[in-house]
This record gives sequence, structure tokens and C-alpha cells, in this order.
Amino acid sequence: MGVIIALIVVLLIIIFIFNLIVKENNAAKKAFATVDVYLKKRYDLVPNLVEIVKGHAAHEKEVFESIANARTKAIESQKEDAVVKSDNELNVALKSLFAVAEQYPNLKTNASFLELQKKLNDLEDELAAARRTYNAAATEYNTTLETFPTNLVGKLMRKKQRELFVVNDDVRNAINMKF
Repeated sequence: MGVIIALIVVLLIIIFIFNLIVKENNAAKKAFATVDVYLKKRYDLVPNLVEIVKGHAAHEKEVFESIANARTKAIESQKEDAVVKSDNELNVALKSLFAVAEQYPNLKTNASFLELQKKLNDLEDELAAARRTYNAAATEYNTTLETFPTNLVGKLMRKKQRELFVVNDDVRNAINMKF
């Protein structure tokens, strides 16, 4: 009788841990989906911004190509870790675009550029908040996968840790959109 009770307790603990891992994974997925929505909005703004800058600095072909390539790679990224990496690459490319834009005083007074700049600034603020929410959910999930005894059930479920949105060194001071 004692063995049966012990087995039932162990089974209940395993079920509890399984459900905890599923719940935390789903919370991280949901938070990532929010980040993904903001990233897609940003991807939609980038071509308009490039076109305005291109009108004033058409000879900066290399910058425009790097942005187009980074944007395409970001849009085509399917897995979360690829999205995180391509997001950093797009940030670096945008840094170059704004460095070019700073060299053209006419852009500083262009109404369309200023409007897109404001939209992008607002979107970046929303995106930063969404990234923080995702990172918190992903960190909680990752911690669950690392701690005992949940790590044992996580290994049985073949769960892997989630990639966090972190700013790499190239991006750390990349985008300064204040003119």
C-alpha cells in the first residue's frame, strides 16, 4: 500500500512539473508572438524610410543594399533564434541608415522623414517593452529547465532553452534617431 501511494505521489509530481513546463513555454511563445508583431510593423516601415533617405542620398547604395538584405533575412526568419539574430543585424543596418541621414540637413526638415522617424521611435519603444516581457517569460522558462527536479522532466520532454533578445556589441549604441 505504501509503495502505491509513493508511486501516485511521484506521478502527481511529474504531472505537475510537466504542466508547469508547458505553461511557461506557452507564456514565452505568446510573448514572442507579440515581439514578432512589432518586428513585422518595423519591417514595413523600413522601406519607406529607406526611400526617403535614398531621395536625398542616392549614392549611398551600399547602405541601402545592407538594409534590404537585413530586412529580407529578418522577414524570412522562421525560428526564434534566427529572428533574434536577424533583428540584431537589421539594427546594425538601421544604424548605418541614420548615420547617412545625419549628413543631409534637408532630411532633418523633411515632413515625411520626421513622421516616419517618430513612428519608428514609438515602435521601438513598444518593441523594447515587448522584448522585456518575452525575456522575462523566457528566463522563467529557462530557469525551470535548469533547476532540479524540473530539469529531469524537461530532458524527458526534450525541451530546449529559449534564446533571449540581447543587444550585441554592434547594436549597443546603434540607433540614435534624435536629430
